[in-house]
Amino acid sequence: MSWHARLSLDLRSEHQKTTARFEHDGPLRILKSLYPEGPAICHNVIVHPPGGLVGGDLLDVRVRAGAGAHGLISTPGATRFYRTDGPVAAQQVELTLDAGARLEWLPLETIAYPGCLAQNTLRATLAEGAELIGWDVSALGLPTAGQAFDRGSLTQHLEIPGVWLERSRIDAADTRLLGSPLGLGGQRCLGTLWLASGVALARERRERLLDTVRACIDRNTLTSVQAGATCPHPQVLVLRAVAPLVEPLMALFQSAWAVLRTEAWDLPNTAPRIWKV
Repeated sequence: MSWHARLSLDLRSEHQKTTARFEHDGPLRILKSLYPEGPAICHNVIVHPPGGLVGGDLLDVRVRAGAGAHGLISTPGATRFYRTDGPVAAQQVELTLDAGARLEWLPLETIAYPGCLAQNTLRATLAEGAELIGWDVSALGLPTAGQAFDRGSLTQHLEIPGVWLERSRIDAADTRLLGSPLGLGGQRCLGTLWLASGVALARERRERLLDTVRACIDRNTLTSVQAGATCPHPQVLVLRAVAPLVEPLMALFQSAWAVLRTEAWDLPNTAPRIWKV
């Protein structure tokens, strides 16, 4: 039996406070809305009680940040795509930001178990004045448990329609992609972090943010992480990284998020409480 779970989260700015309202169907919901930074920024934790997806499962997450609202969304654990004998398991995320909204999409990693058939999709639409900081981190197999990603596939799709599109299909049978220096080079964790705007970033601001992120990469001189930052479009700054394990890559991303938050939005790096659990 497959699970089809849906969550719709609506963030609104009302009387200088961001409030969260949600509807859900199936095992997917908001665990808690918190205000560690005061009423203007609403931190939210999405939970999926089953803990993972098997063949035929679908997680459908839709978030709307209304005009002037600011929300931060994280998860208490990894999204796990388990082995399947046939049907594809899918997670699809739709983020919609109205004028002047800010949203931070910061889930923990996605783990592709050996034998999974997984599709992971995120699309974001930003109105004028809206900005989004987000990341997507994927781990192939469980190397510390001796479970190599030796069968199965993971399809990734990240898109801001008309602005930015990144799509990949990682097949465990494609040893050239997995092992080649022009592919993953033997690394088994990959991630993309981005700052996106509803309009083109001013050149001076764009260059300053790029310098900030590149300096962060230089400070995090972990030899196991290979990373680089660029602006593939005037509305998007992207940091890409690969590593053998999740932990060093996620540490870099958390550092980059913190400096981007301060440099781009003049906000302190108030981390979600769930990261400390």
